[in-house]
Amino acid sequence: MNAPAPYEPRVPSDSMPPGRAALSVTWAALPFLTLGYATPFTFAAAALWRRSAHLLVSTAAYVGVFALMMVLVPDMGKDDGAERYVGMLMFVLAVVGCAHAFIIRRRVFDPHGLSAVDNEAVVERVKRRRLLRDKARALAESDPGLARELRIGRPDLPRQYNDGGLVDVNHAPPEALTLLPGVTPELAARIERVRAETGGFMSAEELSAVAGLPPSLTGDLADYAVFIR
Repeated sequence: MNAPAPYEPRVPSDSMPPGRAALSVTWAALPFLTLGYATPFTFAAAALWRRSAHLLVSTAAYVGVFALMMVLVPDMGKDDGAERYVGMLMFVLAVVGCAHAFIIRRRVFDPHGLSAVDNEAVVERVKRRRLLRDKARALAESDPGLARELRIGRPDLPRQYNDGGLVDVNHAPPEALTLLPGVTPELAARIERVRAETGGFMSAEELSAVAGLPPSLTGDLADYAVFIR
């Protein structure tokens, strides 16, 4: 059984949304794709964006390597040593720069690890469950017999109807009652005992008053409890 909840918590994820992930890969691949010529600019753009000391130092290092390579390029046809050094510097800019960019791309594009947290989707999911509860509760009020057949509010029984997480206080067993927000096993046992003595409840307010539940629970109980007679 899954406890009903007013929200479904999410934790930071290691995965980025497809669009941002593609952008980060393109950014990290630029040093290799441009044979190192874009490496200083790639890291400079990231340093300006994130204001990171690591990125600033990296940018300065790659700018120095790039400047030295540019100084040696005119001598490539005249000096074999210059050509060898240019090749080494280009390797640093293209291969080392690309590997470096791939290692830090997540810190650049998702420094807090929160890009995969889709709060809007969570909000829509909670709104949908609330609507399902409202519809199921209205059906239970208009046709209690049908509600019992559909097993509305009975997460302890197999069923196909989605009631959005309701619990039928008048019929659900104690273990199902503990799925209600704030209802402990002790409170569930008390509800079951009072229910047997009184024949059931009509509302969350009556439940709280008759069963002696903490007043702070009444609001949440009204949202997730249904009282089918």
